[in-house]
Amino acid sequence: MKLSVSFEDTREGSGKTSGPVTVGWFLNERKASIVYLPPERVRSVDLNRRHAKSASRCPAVINMESRYFLIRCPFDINIGFFRDDKGKPALRNLSGEASTIRGSKLSEKLHLTSEVEWRHPEVPTIQLALPYVFVADEPVYMTQVSPFMHYSKDPLPGTIFGGRFPINVWPRPLMWAFEWHDPSRPIKISRGDPLFYAGFETLPQERSVAVVETEVTPELEAYLEMIAGAVNYVNQTFSLFEAAEARRPETLLSPVKRKSTNGS
Repeated sequence: MKLSVSFEDTREGSGKTSGPVTVGWFLNERKASIVYLPPERVRSVDLNRRHAKSASRCPAVINMESRYFLIRCPFDINIGFFRDDKGKPALRNLSGEASTIRGSKLSEKLHLTSEVEWRHPEVPTIQLALPYVFVADEPVYMTQVSPFMHYSKDPLPGTIFGGRFPINVWPRPLMWAFEWHDPSRPIKISRGDPLFYAGFETLPQERSVAVVETEVTPELEAYLEMIAGAVNYVNQTFSLFEAAEARRPETLLSPVKRKSTNGS
């Protein structure tokens, strides 16, 4: 089966052309995995739908929302930016002893990138390592974007540093990257607050998306190990997509089977 990293492949037999596209998700680490909330479909189905002209009933709105899935923040974050006595950029846990997360654990997950890698001078970039991985068995591109459909009374002092890549050939753990445009202001995010959206592009584009939890099979684990850390060796990982596709097993996605509540 030809999976293809391009949406230009329309040859017969290149993949399904109707019905929902199944996207699998899993966490690539088990330790404390209970704190990570499952992806949620973004939708306004619970909002006002009584009026025929309500935006909640608009097909265009419904279609757009159906392609976005929300990832929530797994723990409280309350950090400030400063420079030490040598001028080196650093982070400070502003909650101190009142912090709900130990400082040592926060520093394992959240860090400043090297200053020479910042895209803009004096605009720090921070990264939050997350265990979420999305995968598909047919061409699907995932885009990581700001949670723009969720209102915040206190907007963050910067912008999300998102990205777009094909999850059928390049499934990898996600990273929340943030450019801190006003480092004089703290970054404060509570557990459960919207962190980002994962948006999915399908082929054909009108196909819907179903996101399910998937098993980490030996085949999936081996494939992830093959592509892991490639960014440390080459500058343009997109150049490796075709090589990865050539070595990809036909099936990587295996939905988790849950026991029914009646014991069957």
